[in-house]
Amino acid sequence: MKHTIFAVLAASALVALPALGEDKPVAKPAASAPAPAKAAAAPVAKAPAAAPAASSADANMEILKQKLKADKKLLVAANMELSDAEAKAFWPIYEGYQADLQKINQRIGAAVDSYLGAYDKGAISNDLSKKLLQETLAIEKAELDLKRALVTKLEKVLPPYKVARYTQIENKVRAVIKYELAAQIPLVQ
Repeated sequence: MKHTIFAVLAASALVALPALGEDKPVAKPAASAPAPAKAAAAPVAKAPAAAPAASSADANMEILKQKLKADKKLLVAANMELSDAEAKAFWPIYEGYQADLQKINQRIGAAVDSYLGAYDKGAISNDLSKKLLQETLAIEKAELDLKRALVTKLEKVLPPYKVARYTQIENKVRAVIKYELAAQIPLVQ
């Protein structure tokens, strides 16, 4: 059961990462380079839609994001085996971490959107390459700093093995999301 929940959550989470390049197709690499792998949820170009359709799509995306948050929380709850006292202390820390993680996800989304926008126009300049690399490194540092702060908070309320267990769960979910995201992003030309 736990493995099934994790698989569903991880696969679904790909859709919930900030709507990267939403409604923008990823440009195809030059014929000499292999095409990047496409996930089932890869964005596709659409004809311009009327305002009600766009708001419907936005509403559907918001519903999906909320469901994924609930599914992730269910996954964590099913695997953490928290006592009542531990749960009372853990869940506020979890919620705060998820809110901070969402800010990092937005930064990732903005960096990917910037890259894909430039990629669609042709070769990426050296200046933009440097800028995007610096932003990527800054995002990774921010994520690591956030994780360190999380561990410090959790160590005050949970035994070490449960702190390790929770960080494993987060790492696994993030790894699946990042793997699928990377598979959809073409290499710099």
